[in-house]
Amino acid sequence: MDFNVKKLASDAGVFFSRAMQFTEEKLGQAEKTELDAHFENLLARADCTKNWTEKILRQTEVLLQPNPSARVEEFLYEKLDRKVPSRVTNGELLAQYMTEAANDFGPGTPYGKTLIKVGETQRRLGAAERDFIHSASINFLTPLRNFLEGDWRTISKERRILQNRRLDLDACKARLKKAKAAEAKAALWSDEVEKAEHELRLTQTEFDRQAEVTRLLLEGISSTHVNHLRCLHEFVESQTNYYAQCYQYMLDLQKQLGRFSGTFIGNAESTSPPPAATSPPAVAAATLPAVPTIPVVPTIVGVPSTVAESVLNPNEVKPPASGTRKARVLYDYEAADSTELALLADEMITVYSLPGMDPDWLIGERGNQKGKVPVTYLELLS
Repeated sequence: MDFNVKKLASDAGVFFSRAMQFTEEKLGQAEKTELDAHFENLLARADCTKNWTEKILRQTEVLLQPNPSARVEEFLYEKLDRKVPSRVTNGELLAQYMTEAANDFGPGTPYGKTLIKVGETQRRLGAAERDFIHSASINFLTPLRNFLEGDWRTISKERRILQNRRLDLDACKARLKKAKAAEAKAALWSDEVEKAEHELRLTQTEFDRQAEVTRLLLEGISSTHVNHLRCLHEFVESQTNYYAQCYQYMLDLQKQLGRFSGTFIGNAESTSPPPAATSPPAVAAATLPAVPTIPVVPTIVGVPSTVAESVLNPNEVKPPASGTRKARVLYDYEAADSTELALLADEMITVYSLPGMDPDWLIGERGNQKGKVPVTYLELLS
């Protein structure tokens, strides 16, 4: 019991001494031991690393899970050390709705068939998103969290100890200074000077030892940067694969829907024939061209506004004075009738649109040949 009382009294005395020293330093009434410039730079670099790591971590979490309620739920499961339940992605939910709608409208109808095709692509997009989130969480978010909850906590703890050691050291310096001032007035204070010098040597040793421990931890921030750099590369790679998958899925869907271009847009009884093209060859996602855009062409003087709706012989249509573009053919295309232009992969043709024309089709020219061509089979060039 007596030992505990003495220990509490000693701890209270140390706390009071540190508080007094800290207060006097803030008021400019006491001297403060300054750390060397290299040590201060290490401290600043560590603080900068911690602050930006927190911001990058939080924003990456928002990127992967925009729903704040879902993020809170995942955080609670993580803290309780329980497995986060599997959650349906937005793409997968949309796919479910489209499939159910197709069954109600009739899976054999044009709208129902298209809903099924689009829904299947949305399901694949949702699955790709799930894989990306899982990969990014393991390879990027987890290392950042480990640093903040592990290494940084250790650094913070040792910095607090170093701060206390410095306050003890400066308090001892202040006591020694007072003892020497008193000794100059009365020889009776020589014992106090010796005691103060002994305490100063002890606190100086403890301070130097703690400073070295803290310095080594701070220098380890360089290794942290190297590790986070590797994780960042892995995050970029997984994100690249995700977007490449999405692009490939959408390009495949666009080509499937391109075979029915003009059949269901605006007029369910449209006589525009579907392109009877052979299936385009598979292309690696990394080398796929940009999705073509449809050129906007001003109204052509002398051509009726309904010309595009009744074009039966494109050879009789003259190209506009402006608005024509060059295009590279992506895949072979077999013309369905005399109004269409057959295409060969990698050839260059001139294309343009007409007012009121179906946006999925363009007029293409190659030498003296002319005819309708599907936009999805072209790469429009500037």
